[in-house]
Amino acid sequence: MTAITGRFDDILARQQARRLKAAALLAVILGLVAACGAYAQLFDLGRLRDGLPALGTLAGDMLPPDFHNMRNWLHPLLDTLAMSVAGTALAVILSLPLGLAAARNTTPHPVVYQLARAALNALRALPELIAGIIFVAAVGFGALPGVLALGLHSVGMIGKFFAEAIEHCDDKPVEAARATGATALQVIVHAVLPQVAPKLADIALYRWEYNFRASTVMGMVGAGGIGFELMGSLRLMQYQEVSALLLVILGMVTVVDLFGARLRERLR
Repeated sequence: MTAITGRFDDILARQQARRLKAAALLAVILGLVAACGAYAQLFDLGRLRDGLPALGTLAGDMLPPDFHNMRNWLHPLLDTLAMSVAGTALAVILSLPLGLAAARNTTPHPVVYQLARAALNALRALPELIAGIIFVAAVGFGALPGVLALGLHSVGMIGKFFAEAIEHCDDKPVEAARATGATALQVIVHAVLPQVAPKLADIALYRWEYNFRASTVMGMVGAGGIGFELMGSLRLMQYQEVSALLLVILGMVTVVDLFGARLRERLR
């Protein structure tokens, strides 16, 4: 009886210690958030209050939305859509081998694993806008620099998620394939990819939805698309046209999100 009581006390002590650690970690996180908010002047209510009249004036200048040039926006919208699809496709093609190399259970060597992880980190560290500016300077204006910028930046995120999905696949089919004498490539094709294919498709579709929203920003650095029209209207202070463009972009984003959700349902 004494032994049982002692074990019960040990379990309670461990649970209490875990709760204290969790509470301490939560306190540290909340403290960091509060410190960052204070540093960024998030809690400067006076400054926020003084900015409300300017926001009200700007909102008044944007009403009613002016759709007079709607026909001229159809081609830029098509550019934006094509940019997001092509950029995502490029990213998926490059991400699959990098994801396999960056997963511990499929990488051919630890050195390859470290190099692949470093490459994915480097691609994620390069912001899309900076990549867009670089590619505009390299290949000129148009949709191509937007595709390259979105594609290469997306490799960093898609490749990381691909690697995480591959690492969490069930080991039993992999071990069974290896027991039959299958090569490393055969193990990947017949034991790994069939398990993770739905997750990889989900990741690609989520990224496409994001890339469509990001491609609207690419136009602001000369990469074409509807963002270029938005930037032009902002520079000319045509705020009614700006609000119309924002509504058009919102509508397209909603359509793309719904289409992506339907595709994910079909693929499951």
